[in-house]
Amino acid sequence: MTAQGSAHGRFTRAIAARNLFQVEVALRELRGVSLLDALDYLELLAEQRPAKLEQAALRWHGRLELEAGVLTLAESQLALAALAALCGGQREAVAILRRLVRRAKPTLLQAAATVPARSRDPGSRP
Repeated sequence: MTAQGSAHGRFTRAIAARNLFQVEVALRELRGVSLLDALDYLELLAEQRPAKLEQAALRWHGRLELEAGVLTLAESQLALAALAALCGGQREAVAILRRLVRRAKPTLLQAAATVPARSRDPGSRP
């Protein structure tokens, strides 16, 4: 751990500071992030780099499908509709997605993937 703390701590501080560059640097260092952390990244992309949002949102939905302990077809459709709304500029969709993640009980709430961070780009996190 460096003087700046853990990569997750730097990620959290960068999200709070709305610093997309620092978020992406921290994401490269992490082995994985929770779906909720990845949702924070999506929200920041929606705000600062909407051109990257749709691909990241699709990857996030794929992770939701794989990691959800319980997810109905209707909930999956709701997630896709909320992600489409987010891509369309409706930021309130994030609240729906947060509730859905908590309800779906993903198997990996804290750290997700096992692929080494150096082999992924930050856009592939969610």
